[in-house]
Amino acid sequence: MKVKKNAKYAVACVTSMGLRITPEDRMAVHNSNRFMLQATSAESNVLNVTSSLGKECLVLTRFVAGSPMAAFIKAQLRARNIAYVGPDVEQGGPWGFRHQFNIADSGFGLRAPRVWNDRAGEVGRTLDAKDYDTKTLFGKEGVGILHLSGLIAAMSPETTKCCLKLAAEAKKYGVLVSFDLNHRATFWKGREKELAAAFHKIASVADILVGNEEDFQLCLGFKGPEAGGKDLNSKIERFKEMIVQVTKKYPNAKMYGTTLRQVISASRHLWGAILYSGGKWYVEEPREIEVLDRIGGGDGFTGGLLYGVQQGWNPGKCLQFGWASGVMAASSLNDYAEPADEKQVWDVYAGNARVQR
Repeated sequence: MKVKKNAKYAVACVTSMGLRITPEDRMAVHNSNRFMLQATSAESNVLNVTSSLGKECLVLTRFVAGSPMAAFIKAQLRARNIAYVGPDVEQGGPWGFRHQFNIADSGFGLRAPRVWNDRAGEVGRTLDAKDYDTKTLFGKEGVGILHLSGLIAAMSPETTKCCLKLAAEAKKYGVLVSFDLNHRATFWKGREKELAAAFHKIASVADILVGNEEDFQLCLGFKGPEAGGKDLNSKIERFKEMIVQVTKKYPNAKMYGTTLRQVISASRHLWGAILYSGGKWYVEEPREIEVLDRIGGGDGFTGGLLYGVQQGWNPGKCLQFGWASGVMAASSLNDYAEPADEKQVWDVYAGNARVQR
């Protein structure tokens, strides 16, 4: 894969920005009265690895005009070296548009994390490709990789059309397309046939496909291999069987990857990753990691993987960096990885937790 040279934006994404509120000190939501607020979306979290390492990234979205929450989101994105483009939409009164809330705790020990999504009236459901000058963005300024996820592609009929149009436009200008399938049953309810067709079109032009065994089955209609054990080795073998089918139907993709996670407790996971590229398998065997907040680990993995692609690294090195970036996200109260430099990521991969002076 060749990333477009001299692109202004290393990675761009289509997303609906929202707000995440998390109790302090790993308390549960229902018995807390102090919360941390952060700007969030699965897609912008992927960008954060690359933006933290000095490359400019771009969010394609919509905001609520005059909203202090929109102002907060914009400020957070600027602080994270992520530019944004998209119109400010009038709220339309108290019962009009707003930015979604993700209300989540981190869990602790055997108390699992809990997430409550409050997305009623979400302005991001109205995304429209017409909001973005693709000729200037993809042709003149340049984008290295356009990242799409199944969350935004399935959110509403409008966002589905937006993702389809932008994926097609990106390919026209030689931009690589990354697609994290990210199936959510609640988003697909009643739209299964429509979304299956849309996801097929996006996957057909994608250069990088990310998703677990279930994502490929539910989003793209593949028949799963015979069920095996629940251990990670069984998951690896089943994923390999699945990808053999996927490569035949979607030969345009050059990388197919997923994370491997087994939960020991909310505070300890086994964390691995697997990638198929160029006819070869690359596997990061699961290792035990300590978890501060698990949310965003998968996005961190994808973000690290895409950073490696931009750097022109071989697939194995890309996978290693993605694995370690996912660990960094899981070891932060933010739901994104925010490395200080490449060395910090490689130290995580090497298991070097000695103090840096």
